[in-house]
This record gives sequence, structure tokens and C-alpha cells, in this order.
Amino acid sequence: MEKRLRELIEQLKNLNYHYYTLDEPIVSDGEYDLLYDELVKIEKETGIIYPDSPTQSVGDKILDKFEKHTHLQRLYSLQKAQSFGELREWIERVEKAHYQFNDGSDEKLPPLQYSVDLKFDGLTINLTYENGYLKMASTRGTGIVGEEILDQVKTIKSIPLSIDYKGLMEVSGEGIMHLSTLKKYNETYDIKLKNARNAAAGALRNLNTAETKKRNLDAYMYNVGYMQPQILNSQKEVSDFLKDNKFKTHPYFKLVNNYDQIIEKIQEIEKLRKEIDVLTDGVVIKVDDFRTREILGFTNKFPRWAIAYKFEAEEFTTIVREVEWNVGRTGKVTPIAKLDPVDIDGVTVSRATLNNYDDIERKQVKLGSRVIIRRSNDVIPEILMALDDDSLETKVIDKPTHCPACDSELFYDKVHIYCPNSLECIPQMNARIDHFASRQAMNIEGLSSQTIDKIIETLNITRLDQLYDITKEDLLKLEGFKDKKAQNIIDAIEGSKNPSLGAFIYAIGIPNVGEKTSSDLANRFGSFENLRNAKIEELLEVENIGDITVEGIENFFNEEHIKDGLDRLLSKGITFKEAEQSKGTNLNGLTIVVTGTIEGYNRKEIENELKLRGAKVSGSVSKNTDILLAGESAGSKLEKARSFDTKIYEGNDLYEFLEENLRGNNE
Repeated sequence: MEKRLRELIEQLKNLNYHYYTLDEPIVSDGEYDLLYDELVKIEKETGIIYPDSPTQSVGDKILDKFEKHTHLQRLYSLQKAQSFGELREWIERVEKAHYQFNDGSDEKLPPLQYSVDLKFDGLTINLTYENGYLKMASTRGTGIVGEEILDQVKTIKSIPLSIDYKGLMEVSGEGIMHLSTLKKYNETYDIKLKNARNAAAGALRNLNTAETKKRNLDAYMYNVGYMQPQILNSQKEVSDFLKDNKFKTHPYFKLVNNYDQIIEKIQEIEKLRKEIDVLTDGVVIKVDDFRTREILGFTNKFPRWAIAYKFEAEEFTTIVREVEWNVGRTGKVTPIAKLDPVDIDGVTVSRATLNNYDDIERKQVKLGSRVIIRRSNDVIPEILMALDDDSLETKVIDKPTHCPACDSELFYDKVHIYCPNSLECIPQMNARIDHFASRQAMNIEGLSSQTIDKIIETLNITRLDQLYDITKEDLLKLEGFKDKKAQNIIDAIEGSKNPSLGAFIYAIGIPNVGEKTSSDLANRFGSFENLRNAKIEELLEVENIGDITVEGIENFFNEEHIKDGLDRLLSKGITFKEAEQSKGTNLNGLTIVVTGTIEGYNRKEIENELKLRGAKVSGSVSKNTDILLAGESAGSKLEKARSFDTKIYEGNDLYEFLEENLRGNNE
């Protein structure tokens, strides 16, 4: 009986694969039903139900809530290009990094190849398999933590419940609703679905899995993230692996060699997307070779080895009724147009962005004018231009002269309008404290935007450093605050006094300095005083920092009111974790290159440890290199270092250096 059970499961799995994944049915529905009914009968008689049985894919549960799930590996979003020019810039950056690595390394990377496939418009899903079985499914969420949707995903019949690969892995893809399925659903049910994207996302986030099942979703899988053991070395191998393990992949997958070939494929897909039975909103381009990807690395948000080309969104027209001016964290005052509501892909839009006053004039936008708007990337729509329409009464939009929040006189820097009152302008202060207290910055839990509003209004907070003067008694004056809540915030404020240096740099809001740049600055300069006093040429040495960011950093630290504010802030007892870690090292500010094989050490770990101790780690040797750590087979970097008279550690000297500067400091 048990043998017959396994035979039926394997037979039905194969039939499901041909029907749902390949779209090539090999038996009639009646024949399938006979086998399925036999399986159900045996399962009832024996009480044996295998986790990969087709009977386990039917949705009939109502869940209480969504549980959080932490991905085994972060799911990064993709950098987006909306023009061929932006795509060319990305290609050039990849080619430059590829050339520079090969020029300075004996371990050459293979010639560049790029994979090209469709970007689907649904909901990203992440599947976890272990010992050959589907163990978990989740949404993308933040990229680090998503929501468990295993029962919902089990309603998708093209997703295998078991596979041949027996290791631990995560497979990513897109949960979608076919356009033909959407049409059939709307013909069947009274409550109509507006579009396939929202229909898929809504179904996968429905606690009633019976409702999810009604929508007959599908899924295209396209990536293997975490994998142990790792057996894949390229995107082409990923595509073949997914097909071999009976995942559904879209048949369009191409390998190309250069920019011109990528453009050809994009133009090909732009025609194809109007013919296929699934929503697509772009093209995904990835560097094929995994070793090259490792060299290219990541920014804080995106992999440098992949990009999504977004197709132009459809355009719509509506009327501008009002323009409101909003004050941001940096003091920038930006216009937002209020519009007659218009439906775009199932979303009602009543606001659109106008970048600055020059944008208003250049596009000839007036109150009462008819405008063309475009919505893409699920962000607030943009006004493209105003249309001539003599039948409409219009009025010129005046440039504001005073801050809408604090009435301070505004200034204009030829591009943007700013409120200079950063100390007392309430919108700036709320946003400034909100940013300062955020998890990536000082991590002060409990300071929501609403709480900050109450603190500013009731306690008259006008400067960041005043946060550290707040008492429990002060907080108890606020509406809705009781003993425990007040104490928790006081504890969180006190606990924030020992941040990482990178977090503090990010917290103080230097223009154009995000999390990644803050971390790079912390690793390069090692202490806040070193950063405050850094010269332009020193700042320019930091990897991936350009002239505009350097100018912003210099101006920030040279402003007298900012200097005073930072001094007051630091006087509240703020100390930095990195400063403690770097005590006793002499590496601060030194440029170090690591090359060759170093027995007993991982090169990446060495580089990370050097950065924590204030060194700048470079991938190539130049006249600015202070130290070369040369393991076995060091190659051309060693020769180049000798020509520059760089300090070189090799052999026993190398291991003594590592013991003294890395392991010795961990004791």
C-alpha cells in the first residue's frame, strides 16, 4: 500500500509538472481525477500523508495572522534604469571594475556576459527548501524579514513541494496572476479585480487560503539566493538548475555580451510583453558569472552586478487644482500638485510631484491647467507637461517667499528653495529627530513621528542635543504617556549614547551621505574628530565618494552653527564603539592592499578587520598604498608594490603582522 502511495505521488507530480509548469498536459482531466481520488483514498486508509503529496497543495485554511520570517540571505532590490543612457552608465561601471580587477590580478575574471530576462509585475516570493522539501515560503518584506505565506503558496500548483536537490536553499520568484485568469475570474465572481498585479499580491497576503486558491495563481522562479552546498556558478546555471528541479521559469532567457546586444533584447521584449499572458514592467539584466558578481559587490541597497530596465509607464491627463509646498528634513521646500483624481492601473492618484519651481516654469504648469502625468515604480506620479487648453481658466503658481511652516524668509540656490531655519522650523525638527532616532542611526526605540510631535510641541525641543536632557517627568506630561512607556523611552535615549561611528555619522544628516557612505567614512577615518578635520583630498580617497558628496561633507563641518550643535551633542556623553575597537592599533588612515593566499586566514575577513581598525582597504596597488600584505602567489601586485617602495609584509613578517594587529586585538 505504501509503495502504491509513493507511485501515485510521483505520477501525479509528473502530471502536474506537465500541466501547470510546461503547459503540456499528457492525460485527460478524467484520468488525472481517477489517480488523485485513489491517492486520497489510500491516505485516508493508511493515515500516511507525505509532505510532497499533491493533496497538501489545496488551500482551505484560515490563518490567525502573518508570522514574521527572517530570510537566510538578504533579498536586495534592483537599481532601476529608465533610459538607455542610464543603462549605458551602468554597463560602463561594470566594464571599468572588471578591467581594473583583471589589470591588477593574476586570477583573471572571465569575459563579461549578461543574462537578460523579463521583470514580472506581481509579488516577490521566497521559498525555502531543505532535504528536498518545501519548508517555508515568505514575502520579500524588508529584504531581511518577510511574512510567512507557506499555506498561500501551496495553492500555486506549479510550485513543487519536493525537489531533487537535497541541500538547504532559498529560491526567489514572482507570484503572478495570468491575464487570462484575471479575465475568467472577473467573469465568474461579482467582486471584480482591477488588475493582475494587485490580484496576485492581495491573494498571497490573504489569511483565508481558500480565497487565495480561487485566484489560480502561478509563479515564475528566477533566482537561487542562499544555497548550501553551493553548486552554481552563473545565472545560466541557475536557470538550468531551476528547470532541472521542475520549477516554472519563463522561457525567455538570453545571454549577451555587450550593451548593443542588451538594447536589442530590450526592444525584442518590449514587443513580446504585449503578446504574452502575464504583466511585465521591465527587463532584468545581470552579470552572468558569480565570481565577477563577488568582485563587483553591493551598495547598501542594490547589487552592483544587476539592474532593472523599466519600460515607460502609460501617461494620463488630469487637472491641477492646487499646489502645496512641503518642508523636508534638509530644509528643502518642494511643490506637490493636488489633482483631480484619476485611476492608474487600479490606483487612484490625486497628487503628483513637481521637483522645484524651475520645473513648474519649464513645464508651464499653472493652477487649473490640464497636465500629462506618468506613474512608474509605484511612486508618486510625476507631471510631465501642461497641455494647451484655451477652454480652461488658469492662474500662475507664485514662487513662495516665506516658509509655510515657520514663516522664515526662504532663499533660492538657483535650483531649489530652502528654509534656513533648521533649528526652529518644526517640520525640519520632526524629520531631523525622526532620522536621528531611526534604527539605522541612533536606534532610539519608541520615538515615533507622533511622539516626536508631542515632544517638540510640549517640551519645546528645538535642538537635537536637547533630547538627552529629557526626563521621565517631562514625558509623563505628554498625552497618553504612563510610567512604563516613559521609562522605556528614557532608557532608549540613554542606551543610544554608545553607537557605532558609522551610525552616528548617518544620524547627524550630512547631505548626500547615506548608510553605506557613513560606514565607509567610519572605516576610513576611524574617529569622529579625524572625519571632522579631514581635508578634501583625504575625503576624495574614500571609495565611491564623488565631488558633490565631498563638497557637502566639507560645507557641513564648516558651518558654525553645526559645529556648535555637534559639540553640544557630543558633550552629552556620546562615545563610539569603533573608537574602543581601534585602541592599540597603528592602522588608522593607512591604505592597505591584501593579495595572494594566506594560509589560515580568509581574505575578506582580513579586509573587514582592517577596516574596523581604521585602515582603508584597496583592491589595487598605487603610489598611495602604505602597506601590501602579500600571501603566496601574490603576483603583479607584489611587483608593483616593490616599484613604489611600498612597505611589504610577506612570509613570517606577514603572519606576525596579522597576529599583532588582528588576532592580538581580539583577546
